[in-house]
Amino acid sequence: MTRRTEWPSSEDATAGAAGDAETRHGGTGRTGRKGRKDSGGSASSRAEAGPPRTPEEQARAICLRLLTGSPRTRKQLGDALRQRDIPEEVAEEVLSRFEDVGLIDDAAFADAWVESRHHGRGLARRALARELRTKGVDSALIDEAVGRLDSEQEESTARELVDRKLRATRGLDRDKRLRRLAGMLARKGYPEGLALRVVRRALEEEGEDPEMLERHLPEI
Repeated sequence: MTRRTEWPSSEDATAGAAGDAETRHGGTGRTGRKGRKDSGGSASSRAEAGPPRTPEEQARAICLRLLTGSPRTRKQLGDALRQRDIPEEVAEEVLSRFEDVGLIDDAAFADAWVESRHHGRGLARRALARELRTKGVDSALIDEAVGRLDSEQEESTARELVDRKLRATRGLDRDKRLRRLAGMLARKGYPEGLALRVVRRALEEEGEDPEMLERHLPEI
């Protein structure tokens, strides 16, 4: 069963940022310590900005802002903090805290990625594993996530992909049809044997001569 993680909404992130700002101003907002508004535009702007945030506050704000847009892996967030010159020890502490409270969950990320990319783009296990590796997901978590796609499901999806493309290849000679359809599956990560088997069966059902297909099987 796919684990689901509740990601913070933009309202949560905004509220958190507002709370930080209120704390920095002593709860007085724009009125200053005695409730009087600052005079002068530049002075008021400086007062509203408050003192520079600590690296921990900056790291939390960066992570929340990124997570509000979409789920991210720990590596993706770590890379973002590094690009913004957050000290490594601070970044590790903040990222670990986010993991503890469930805002970072690489296992849930991998499960959701496989579900979305397989059904949405028709990607096979090999391609899905490759994408997850680029996002820094641990190999054990990748194996677990892609392992939920069995061979039967993968072959069924491959056939659906071929069926969608069959009409577009009509009028081409046999060799070009085989290469185009099998190549399409190969680019989506399907093993060569499975790709050729699915394409051959689809063309046979359409009326192609099985013996001629055997002679024209492409190298992919």
